Amino acid sequence: MAERKAPDASRRSERSRTAILTAARELIGEIGYGKLTIEAIAARAGVGKQTIYRWWPSKGAVVFDSLLALSEQADGAGIVLPDTGDIEADLKTVLRATAAEFADPEFEKPIRALNTEIINDRELAAAYREKMAAPMTEAKKQRLRSAQRAGQLAADADLDLFLDVLYAPLTQRWLLRSGPLDDAFADALVETALRAFRPR
Repeated sequence: MAERKAPDASRRSERSRTAILTAARELIGEIGYGKLTIEAIAARAGVGKQTIYRWWPSKGAVVFDSLLALSEQADGAGIVLPDTGDIEADLKTVLRATAAEFADPEFEKPIRALNTEIINDRELAAAYREKMAAPMTEAKKQRLRSAQRAGQLAADADLDLFLDVLYAPLTQRWLLRSGPLDDAFADALVETALRAFRPR
């Protein structure tokens, strides 16, 4: 008589987790964040509502993890910015891609939803800074340090301030929907930031 193996609980849990995160992303695109509920996510994922609450305290936390999982899949071995030796060209490549993502309605819906939750949820904001923002910021700084070593940025440049000057106008325009997020705008931001931080 063949021996029957016990079900692999960890594999089943991972399948459920993946289904929940996928369902959350899909539903935001279909019905929007305001109408998104834990019940709807559970129904789409084919799990009980209690399964979701066992792993996440709120729908904002589910959305955050769904985006984190997506970024981890995309990044693979880790976040690395292009380094062709030309800091202006590399930053334009990165900022154009960022602007294009923000301008893509399907991509920006979950990001906008996450930002809405972060405003009122300190724990979620801390998780976002630790797991998403900090690794990306460090990858950007590594590229900027390379530019400093090459003499393309001032050796004493405040890299946190540089990133604020570069990204804050893009984020502001996106948040307020106050203008186009196109290549021309991305390029202008790069050129403006570099003028302020190049060696004198």
